[in-house]
Amino acid sequence: MSERWCVAFPKVKLARVPNQEQMSPADDAGSSGVAVPDSGTTVYDLADNCDMEHVSAGELYIGTVNGVVEYGVFVDLSAEVSGLVHESNLHGSYEVGDELVVELDEVRDNGDVAFAEVDVGEYDRQRVEPDTHDVAALADAIGESVTLEGSVVQIKQTGGPTIFQLRDATGIAACAAFEAGGVRAYPSVGLDDVVRIEGRVETRDGSVQVEVSDLTALDDERATAVREAQADALADVAKPHEVDPLVEWPALEKLWPDLEAVATRLRRAVLDGRPVRMRHHADGDGICASVPVQVALERFIAQTYEDDDAAQHLLKRLPSKAPYYEMEDVTRDLNFALEDRERHGQKLPLLLMLDNGSTEEDTPAYRNLAHYDVPIVVVDHHHPDPGAVEDLVDEHVNPYLHGEDYRITTGMLCVELARMIDPDITDDLHHVPAVAGLSDRSEADAMDDYLELAREEGYDEAELRDVGEALDYATFWLRYDDGGQLVTDALNVDCDDRRRHRELVDFLSTRAERDVDRQLDVAMDHVEHEHLDNGAHLYRIDVENYAHRFTYPAPGKTTGEIHDRKVAETGDPVITIGYGPDFAVLRSDGVRLDIPEMVAQLKAEVDGGGVSGGGHLVVGSIKFVRGMREAVLDALVEKMADAEIDEELGSSAAFVED
Repeated sequence: MSERWCVAFPKVKLARVPNQEQMSPADDAGSSGVAVPDSGTTVYDLADNCDMEHVSAGELYIGTVNGVVEYGVFVDLSAEVSGLVHESNLHGSYEVGDELVVELDEVRDNGDVAFAEVDVGEYDRQRVEPDTHDVAALADAIGESVTLEGSVVQIKQTGGPTIFQLRDATGIAACAAFEAGGVRAYPSVGLDDVVRIEGRVETRDGSVQVEVSDLTALDDERATAVREAQADALADVAKPHEVDPLVEWPALEKLWPDLEAVATRLRRAVLDGRPVRMRHHADGDGICASVPVQVALERFIAQTYEDDDAAQHLLKRLPSKAPYYEMEDVTRDLNFALEDRERHGQKLPLLLMLDNGSTEEDTPAYRNLAHYDVPIVVVDHHHPDPGAVEDLVDEHVNPYLHGEDYRITTGMLCVELARMIDPDITDDLHHVPAVAGLSDRSEADAMDDYLELAREEGYDEAELRDVGEALDYATFWLRYDDGGQLVTDALNVDCDDRRRHRELVDFLSTRAERDVDRQLDVAMDHVEHEHLDNGAHLYRIDVENYAHRFTYPAPGKTTGEIHDRKVAETGDPVITIGYGPDFAVLRSDGVRLDIPEMVAQLKAEVDGGGVSGGGHLVVGSIKFVRGMREAVLDALVEKMADAEIDEELGSSAAFVED
């Protein structure tokens, strides 16, 4: 059995008896677990899920006639307890459905049970409910009858049973309720209702499942009591694990509380049965950010759900080519979410944006989601537009919000986030922050520490760069596919074969290097050069006409590779522009640009330009209408010529649209 999390939670008493102050001490209780009043007669009414363990000699019970024969009547005390009242032990005549008071007469060696009718006058009728069971303990109760109480977090109608996913304070279990013709069972029960389920624990396709004999929505008073009793336990489970950062880094510590808040939201989403739809930038840093969080959440889901397939339905990782959340992406996401709600009874998802999502360009998509119950959580390191996005997102982690910058990459942040969700993933992640930093050309103070951490795992810097190249190459060809096991193997997170990882990285990175060389062999002859007034070199290339299209590397990567060669060749401040009919990719070394501010100025100054874009301060992309390309580029170059030279200022990775 897989390890399950379990927290202390007070069990419901066996019998729910009013006026408990009238009850005698516990040692006077019968073996049924119900205390006997000091005076008067008590007759117990067993709930359907009570079995013979709740029946004791000398106690009185309500029996319901389920059959009449010549020699007596058969009675049900519950759905699990039935027996014969012989005619010699009957004091009257009865029909099916009649009730009578009985006591246990005999349990024979073959298991047959006999009861005897008892004449009583006035009596107190007390309902007996069996102990509720913890979801986390169901794997130890296969074949047994159980009672569960908790909230319905999903309702899925199959061709056969209706599957109710029930959450208590220890986990979530699938409960199958059968109705003739495959129609919806218990149609009055909805999402988030607090219910009591009685049934038998079975296994289906290797997963634990409760076959429902009865499902009851609890009244408001009882539902509130159950919610309150489970609330503290669920809040404790949702709390992130306390972990120390992989390296000592004061800049990262500023963001620690924000990361803990995101970890809490993600764990709580899993507990509430809310799917997580993860969108990430399709580059090396985006992969380094998303894969660790994906694996950590999958493990937490496996610990929480009795259904081994739960992660397939609750978590989806999706790469985004654009450096912002496009309307195409949000329309797809929303459509799938609404279909899943209709077909599978799922809640609408939580949207997790990684290495993306901080800019004004994201806001149209966010406003589209605002019409629905879709929380938005952002972990990003690109220059943000807080005034534009803060009212639309529920959590926003970004180093710029704490006086830091892009050198704290999203991959570095999300490695720590993943460890807060599942600290057992730590040993798989020691090399990942270094891959993220090298992929995004981070010059952070902590890079030396991250590189040393990776060396301890057997990675030198060249191998780490190869991993980043392999990820870029794979994601280019995967396009809108997440890559699944291929990507996790390339990153070596949750990979069970180190040799396969190394061979895969070697193959992909070698192919990437070959394709880059082929591209630059063509493109370099068409690079235009000029000196700007501030002393910087400006290189320009029309990547639409002078580079191979629809192949690796894409325009953004091509521009970045040309830029790197020119920086190495000149040793001076360099700006590179790769442009097409309606876009431009920008890279800078040694020049203090502010690309988000430049984009804002171009919007205002170039009438009819249709300018949009953004990125880091010294790397980014701009879009415009085709007919205004020359006007936009000329205005852009003028602003670059006025920028301050700062030869100690490096560049970030290409935050560009491919």
